[in-house]
Amino acid sequence: MKKSNEKMAIKASIITIIGDILLTIFKMIVGIFGGFTAILADAVHSLTDMLTTVIVMIGVKLANREADKDHPYGHERFECVAAILLSIILFVTGAGIGWAGLREIMTTEYGEHSMTLGILALAAAVATIIVKETMYWYKRSVAKKIDSSALMADAWHHRIDALTSVGSFIGILGVLLGFDIFDPLAAIVICLFILKASIDIFRETVGKMTDKACDEKTENEMREIILAQDDVLGIDMLKTRLFGDKIYVEVEIAVDGSYVLHEAHSIAHRVHDAIESEFEKVKHCSVHVNPGK
Repeated sequence: MKKSNEKMAIKASIITIIGDILLTIFKMIVGIFGGFTAILADAVHSLTDMLTTVIVMIGVKLANREADKDHPYGHERFECVAAILLSIILFVTGAGIGWAGLREIMTTEYGEHSMTLGILALAAAVATIIVKETMYWYKRSVAKKIDSSALMADAWHHRIDALTSVGSFIGILGVLLGFDIFDPLAAIVICLFILKASIDIFRETVGKMTDKACDEKTENEMREIILAQDDVLGIDMLKTRLFGDKIYVEVEIAVDGSYVLHEAHSIAHRVHDAIESEFEKVKHCSVHVNPGK
């Protein structure tokens, strides 16, 4: 299963890298020769997409390695490392794009713009919106299928690209209509989108790296399943923690104190199997039995 998931993730990444290469070349040409800051910023963003996608591919490959002596609990957190690197790259890229736009506004030195290349720049922005939104839905579906946080973060990266290209379109259109300031303003808007995306990805990933508990809804569902098992009198303790994209569960159940060890063990085993079968993300469930009244 791990190998098939890894192949699906790499295939999705390679397809999006090819799309990013074509978009970057097109937008770079139009941005440089047409003098459009917004489309040039968008091109740089597409260039970083390729780097972040490569990081995701490496993270997914490492995360799917089998447990070994040095990593007895597995390698799932390597995906989190990849996602954190992705968020840092996004933040630095966004800050650079925002500074370039802000500097252009402060100096009021707007470049010369070609009407013909302006129309091509609009076409580039529209093409990016369509391609990136398609990439988002494609990679999102693969990420959900194989339950990959790094791949899902990269999918949202494509969605942010589509949104920033909307900003590029508005900026370029403003320039063609005679409002040169729209171009650097669009670059700043793009910067804000990128910064927000990077912070969101970072916060979510740090939660997975620091043993954050599951959401309350998931824990309540676990309680219901545990209490539904025969001979379970109650739950003395339930703890969950995220380990990459997986969940570890520790539970203490109360059973009749007169039961012999074999009977108590059988009840604990039923609880263990019920949790691991009902929740696909649960990698391990530890059940401790307490004597109950």
